[in-house]
Amino acid sequence: MEVSRRRSLFRPCIDLHGGKVKQIVGGSLKADDAVAVEKEDKVEGTGGDGGAEEPKTNFVANEGAEYFAQMYKDDNCVGGHVIKLGSNPANDEAARKALATWPNGLQVGGGIVSDNAEEWLSAGASHVIVTSFLFTEGGTLFSFDRLRDLSTRIGKERLVVDLSCRRVLVGEAEAKEGSGESDGIVLLEDGTRLCWQVATNKWQTLADLRLSPSVLKRIAEFCVEFLVHAADVEGLCRGIDEELVQALGRWSPIPVTYAGGARCVEDLARVERLSNGCVDLTIGSALDIFGGSAVRYRDCIRWNAGEALTSEPSKDVGGSK
Repeated sequence: MEVSRRRSLFRPCIDLHGGKVKQIVGGSLKADDAVAVEKEDKVEGTGGDGGAEEPKTNFVANEGAEYFAQMYKDDNCVGGHVIKLGSNPANDEAARKALATWPNGLQVGGGIVSDNAEEWLSAGASHVIVTSFLFTEGGTLFSFDRLRDLSTRIGKERLVVDLSCRRVLVGEAEAKEGSGESDGIVLLEDGTRLCWQVATNKWQTLADLRLSPSVLKRIAEFCVEFLVHAADVEGLCRGIDEELVQALGRWSPIPVTYAGGARCVEDLARVERLSNGCVDLTIGSALDIFGGSAVRYRDCIRWNAGEALTSEPSKDVGGSK
């Protein structure tokens, strides 16, 4: 099955932590935000990382989630995702405000299970994004039974599966046992062999699931899209994982949204070239609406509209007005 998409698009995001819209360095998110965040948020570079259990934060918005939802709605920037980065009830409240602002315009993820998926769809989500619920044994074992049951319950057309992952080097002995790319093993120009293992529990646990053509094909039977964060580069603005984007473009039979490391608007064209237009790109910390200086939101909207990218200064940052 071939994906009919012909060009990659910019996909917006609203990441929620402690009830606030934030941009966080992905690999630093280790503890749950189950209780309200009372102390002042510390932004990386201005106040330190806030301690061993506090995530490194690139940006904290003064505006609520509904502000960004309205911006995306005004620009018809479809396919964005609202991610609740923890079980703090304030995240649920903020997510509901965003979904109410643009009903059926945003996906929602974070804490989605079979018992609440329909509730979030009723709250206005176009799709639910599911991750941890699909893994048992402490987040290490993927459950196709859970995936099948959830897909049957809400319909595969409303389900997005998050397969965020980390790079893992593959030893020579293991590579010989496999058959190369069909088993998800990629050979780089320098002779290095690597694969991508799905990461769970805030990307701290490597699951017993390797991305490969066969794995993606099987999971795609039960969902309409994949969301893949490259956990090793998420929030660092040091460049995308090009090999991963290229592999996703070759392997996935359904659309994929990739996130992690984007640092310039040209990354949209780069992702399109590497994936043959089969992978979309989410840009977070580098974006001007999230405190970044490398990528202008307005340029991303122009890209989605098919306009040529320009180096001229942007006169507006927010919505279409």
